[in-house]
Amino acid sequence: MSIPQTFVQELLARADVVEIVGRYVQLKKGGANFMGLCPFHSEKSPSFSVSPTKQFYHCFGCGKTGNAISFLMEHAGMSFVEAVQDLAQQFGMQVPEDDASPQDRARAAQQRQKQNTLSEVLEKACRAYQKHLKASPRAVAYFKGRGLSGLVAKQFGLGYAPEGWRSLASVFPNYDDVLLVESGLVILNEEDGAQAKRYDRFRDRVMFPIRNIKGECIGFGGRVLGDDKPKYLNSPETPVFSKGRELYGLFEARNALREHGYVLVTEGYMDVVALAQLGFPNAVATLGTACTADHVHKLFRFTDSVVFSFDGDAAGRRAARKALDAALPLATDVRSVKFLFLPPEHDPDSFIREYGKDAFARFVSEAVPLSRFLLDAARDGCDLHTAEGRAHLASNAKPLWELLPPGALKQQILTDIADLVQLSSRELMAVWHPQRDKTPRKRAESSQKESKNFNKNEGYTPKSRFPDNSDRPSGRSRLPASRADHAARILLGNMAVQETLTVEDHGLLCGLAAPHGPLFVWLEAQFHEHGAQPWVALREGLQGHESEAFALKLMADHTLGSEDNTQEAGSELRHLINRMLIEQLKIDETQAIEAAKTDPHALQRYRELQARRRALEAAS
Repeated sequence: MSIPQTFVQELLARADVVEIVGRYVQLKKGGANFMGLCPFHSEKSPSFSVSPTKQFYHCFGCGKTGNAISFLMEHAGMSFVEAVQDLAQQFGMQVPEDDASPQDRARAAQQRQKQNTLSEVLEKACRAYQKHLKASPRAVAYFKGRGLSGLVAKQFGLGYAPEGWRSLASVFPNYDDVLLVESGLVILNEEDGAQAKRYDRFRDRVMFPIRNIKGECIGFGGRVLGDDKPKYLNSPETPVFSKGRELYGLFEARNALREHGYVLVTEGYMDVVALAQLGFPNAVATLGTACTADHVHKLFRFTDSVVFSFDGDAAGRRAARKALDAALPLATDVRSVKFLFLPPEHDPDSFIREYGKDAFARFVSEAVPLSRFLLDAARDGCDLHTAEGRAHLASNAKPLWELLPPGALKQQILTDIADLVQLSSRELMAVWHPQRDKTPRKRAESSQKESKNFNKNEGYTPKSRFPDNSDRPSGRSRLPASRADHAARILLGNMAVQETLTVEDHGLLCGLAAPHGPLFVWLEAQFHEHGAQPWVALREGLQGHESEAFALKLMADHTLGSEDNTQEAGSELRHLINRMLIEQLKIDETQAIEAAKTDPHALQRYRELQARRRALEAAS
């Protein structure tokens, strides 16, 4: 989906960043700006500033900067398109789609209207279930028996679906409304030769509303109070609800993820609510399905560290293996993925109640890292004391290792696998890819031919890697003048490097002034919607965009094939962004020193900024 930049600018002109941010952060007037506690990192004194005149926010503690759209992307975990659509809906504006036909636009508008209507129906049912809970001593006793407080029950909107086949008829007078079936609240049983029967899907169950990242109710999970089957029941797939993409508790946990620094992925919604009660509000759960790549990708919008929690039995191991497959393509060098296996007799709730909060926190910190779990999965069933067993391990490890994105982590795991197989890394790669092993030999032969030709003809020189046969860039080939130029060129030439960027990196690049900021915003939107694309595809997509001329200038001497070395490009981009962050921190330090004249808390902010800058300088 391509959104015209003119529409984005018009949308930002209408939106008030103070109002948008104020819906999530408590702001107080402080001079010309508004101040509050930063939603992107934990702090005790306000360092988060929102400017009504400049229409942007900035945190003097963590360096986050942006506009109304970037705030929704950073805080609510939305993609660029989702943030634009959400803002446009608030102002009654229709998002134009440059690459869509009138028929496609009409269908998209109809689909959005259907989704909004279904969410309203589900919200109405949610309020009804909450009222029923207050009137049901049996349901209240169940939650109290699980140790839940009224505060946590209110936070998660817990409710109760009463007994009876048509209880929702008292909530929806038109019980035959097709929306009740489409939302998954009512089941329509059409038997041959008999009149269609309608009845409530959820009956005599405690109810857990499932919300999307915008806080809209999109479905429910229900648990029986007795021993009936199924024990747990989820809403079916609907236009607003997909089990493979949604996570229970993510909306409620979004702030805690940044405060705690990681997300704990559990197996059920009762685990999530119980953990929030016991001091771990950073937990989410899959919804009766295996963890998918969509789940993992959504989590990495909020945090760079994911811990999967599973039972220690065979079923838990199988679930962990599926989570490993989903996480491997997204396991970049700047992200952490771990696997926590509880004793078979415990779930997170029971473990904390028996051993305490601190013991569980230690257990989480000692979770199995992705690298070790990959090796454990590959060596399962292999006797490493025999050549056959080691060969079997090599065969098992290959498809797992190849799922990893390029980077230092991938190279280190290759070394670990090679050690277990008792081969060198080069020998193992030759076993996995025998055709590739011939390439160095061909290059050597080519080099020898060039050498012979040079001796025969003094005027012959090997073909240069630059288009003009020069050994150093010059003229149009010289390097960009600024770090932002260079970073843009790297991402345009090797879009896969986007996957290595952190949430902070995205905020820094997208918050830059034109022409850089709009180009980085467009690149991020393209990556979210279409994945990594080569420069030739990006060049076509940029036609008519305000950043087209700037991008073409940066890529004037781009040559095909430069996308191949993702690891080198990622390292170079990391160094550039670190230097940009250091420069920004220096500015923030100066502002903090100036603010310390009137604000005693600013001196502490200065120390934090200084320590962070020095850490980045050491890493660079």
